[in-house]
Amino acid sequence: MEQHRSFPALSEISAKHPKTRGCLFQTYNDLLLAQQWEDLQVIDLPSCSRGAFRGRKPSTETVFSVVPCAMTETLSPSWLASAFEDLGNPPELYLAITTEDSSIVYYKISRGIVKPPQ
Repeated sequence: MEQHRSFPALSEISAKHPKTRGCLFQTYNDLLLAQQWEDLQVIDLPSCSRGAFRGRKPSTETVFSVVPCAMTETLSPSWLASAFEDLGNPPELYLAITTEDSSIVYYKISRGIVKPPQ
């Protein structure tokens, strides 16, 4: 991992939160290389003991927040509330759920009850 070209952008957060560095690394590379997000920033979420990302999908002006986690982790509503707070209370965030076989699924999470789009 340390030899990969994207590691320097993640080194500080990886050292601070070593337990979550695998899902952080996997999500970062998916967003940057596969999905080609723009203005991708690494953000520290101290309340959640991990890093997260903020950036834009190609050809959009909307800024999205992504919080990586492993499928084996147990998350709680209070954990999600902390993630929202650490990210500055965006209207929504994406939970990037990673697995050991390099699969990744993104779930859109909103605060409270939100009517689905029609």
